Amino acid sequence: MKSKRSAQQFGVVYEKYKNMIYRIGFSYLKNETDVADLMQEVFIKWLTYTGDFESEEHEKRWLIRVAINQAKNQAKSFWKNRITAIEDVQNEEEYLGWQLNDTERELYSEVRKLPEKQKIVIYLHYFEGYTCREIAQILQCGESAVKMRLKKAREALKDGMEDAYGYGIV
Repeated sequence: MKSKRSAQQFGVVYEKYKNMIYRIGFSYLKNETDVADLMQEVFIKWLTYTGDFESEEHEKRWLIRVAINQAKNQAKSFWKNRITAIEDVQNEEEYLGWQLNDTERELYSEVRKLPEKQKIVIYLHYFEGYTCREIAQILQCGESAVKMRLKKAREALKDGMEDAYGYGIV
């Protein structure tokens, strides 16, 4: 099947969304190798998608949804459930080009410990800037569910920071 999208279009979309897809994947899979597989699958799906995107925002939301679904599928796989992931924050920071100070690294570490449903709403809200209504549309759940997940995530982060590092967050 021939793709409607060119190599140049792919390069633009890949550069624009690779970090977002990586962070979504890593929040679910916690393993660079699995995330690399996820990114490949997501961008292959983008290349072979025969529909049209109404806007850049529609395309971004489509990529988020595909990344979440792919991550969930990979997380449920036979092998994934039988191996232990090795987390390496330093390598992730290098890959994403992040320069985190100690407090940011501690907070990021606590975010990674959250349950998947809380982690993804934190990411979409604070990293991608989506509103609760927009997140509800992306995740195909109710807006009140998103608000509750954000509330519980914030509480868990506050408690986790206090327990682990002796100070809370505002």
